[in-house]
Amino acid sequence: MSDQTTLHPVYSQLMKRFPESVVVDDRPGFFGLVVQSNALPSVAAELRDRMGFDYCSSVTAVDDFPEEKMEVVYHFFKSVGGPQIELKVFLSRELPELPSLADLFPGVELQEREVWDLFGVRFIGHPDLRRILMWEGFDGHPLRKDWKEPLYEEDVKPFKSRWPEGKGERKELLNPYQNNVQYPRNFEPDEWVERADQAIYENLQTTQGSSSEAIKTDQLVVNLGPQHPSTHGVFRMAVLLEGETIVNLKPVVGYLHRNHEKIGERNTWLQIMPYTDRLDYLASMSNNFGYALTVEKLMGITPTERAEHIRVIMAELTRISSHVMTTGFLLNDLGAYFTPALYALEERELILDIFEEVAGSRMMCNYFRFGGLVRDVTPDVLKKIRHLVENRLPRKIDELDRYITNNDIVRMRCEGVGVITAEEAIAYSATGPILRASGVPYDIRRADPYSIYESLDFDVCTREHGDVYDRYLVRIDEIRQSLKIIKQVLDRIPEGPIMAGKSQYMTKVPAGESYGRVEGPRGELGYYVVSEGKPNPKRYHVRAPSFINLTGLAQMCKGAKVADAVTILGSVDIVLGEVDR
Repeated sequence: MSDQTTLHPVYSQLMKRFPESVVVDDRPGFFGLVVQSNALPSVAAELRDRMGFDYCSSVTAVDDFPEEKMEVVYHFFKSVGGPQIELKVFLSRELPELPSLADLFPGVELQEREVWDLFGVRFIGHPDLRRILMWEGFDGHPLRKDWKEPLYEEDVKPFKSRWPEGKGERKELLNPYQNNVQYPRNFEPDEWVERADQAIYENLQTTQGSSSEAIKTDQLVVNLGPQHPSTHGVFRMAVLLEGETIVNLKPVVGYLHRNHEKIGERNTWLQIMPYTDRLDYLASMSNNFGYALTVEKLMGITPTERAEHIRVIMAELTRISSHVMTTGFLLNDLGAYFTPALYALEERELILDIFEEVAGSRMMCNYFRFGGLVRDVTPDVLKKIRHLVENRLPRKIDELDRYITNNDIVRMRCEGVGVITAEEAIAYSATGPILRASGVPYDIRRADPYSIYESLDFDVCTREHGDVYDRYLVRIDEIRQSLKIIKQVLDRIPEGPIMAGKSQYMTKVPAGESYGRVEGPRGELGYYVVSEGKPNPKRYHVRAPSFINLTGLAQMCKGAKVADAVTILGSVDIVLGEVDR
């Protein structure tokens, strides 16, 4: 049992309330409570209704193969801030079933579908339990430890054929299909019938009622994407329309899925770091930050003071870069085409110049390490950053503000569109600017501080209407707060080393589990890792804000027009590398 378990009074209260159903996870290095599956809804309701843990942030699973056991892991928080509560349910690998929490916490809907898809855990009572990242008819559940891909070589890296022998070969040439594919036993292509789309459309049409009581019209299903540029990548919205009005909507994802987490579990701890760059590829520094922080918690190490200050500078420059780009492309989604986006991209390029000089790469930075950073920043780079945050960027953000904020067309298209209330945003596990634009002052840098944020002076930016316009305004406000943060850090950055201890190729991570999270540009970016004390993680999971923020997309779009759906999606600000992983 860890100190986190013994010190948290909520665990004791739950054990007293459910003495027959709840026990402490007493494995060394682990924390939280183990709940019997039939008691899970009651325990979760107690957490939400009586103890104030109204925000279910993360749902994932762990395969304990070769044991005949599987775990489903939940992380709960209070929307007013504070540390986490972790619940686990142990299940049989042969028949893993447990009650869905979608009625209590609608934000788990897509996450439970992901666990079903990748682990084969069935959630009883789920409103739409289908595969989500793989296609219907896919053979097996690829995050199970006994599932092997067609080009399988070894369970973990470095592969012996590559190191130390160095004899690489094209594995697809060894596959009879000459590609990375395999088919179920007894599969007959001529007899196979594609049913995935039919399941989507049937689920859409279970919606009762009509958008108009005056004029009765037929309902029509229309697909937006996945090839359409307005969907910001290979993303699809299956939309049920009545005339031009949206009655219901289903996000369809997975077109860019590459099983990022399976790749991570094959890699060594350090090899995962550059793979995090490819999640939200507009925010690689934030991705590095979250993963480094999570593993550091498990290792029990603290970065040096200088490294902490540089990390915060890079994270806030990333936030500015991302929000500026989102603002430019929101105008693109409104129909202004590419001119406003070019104004925004110009400022982003200046920030990427800094990243290139510091990390050697503009987008895939791979800059953070456990205990510090790859390399120090020079006085010349700090001088360039100071010029950006004190002169250039404030002036350019004021320009964007002047051009956009009171523009009549922008206000007409954005005000009152895509509304989600504070209660709905919390229930749907929304995070980042979406949550704060609905009036919830929840920012992890304040709610559950990490690094040096607790010592910095900045405001949590909120608005009250929860519409597209307020989400835009929150991002503009947050750019200004990020500039304020960077100025403070530049004024107090100390001299000294940038690594705690010696840099190591092979990292020793003790057995146990860790959940770490940072406030990225799109909200809570969380990592859940489990270690067996080996060079590779047993479990590596990414709590992707772009993915989970899509849970509330249908709620935002209902009653809106078709053209509004594109604008609303733009205000959600997804990155498909992070959605599909």
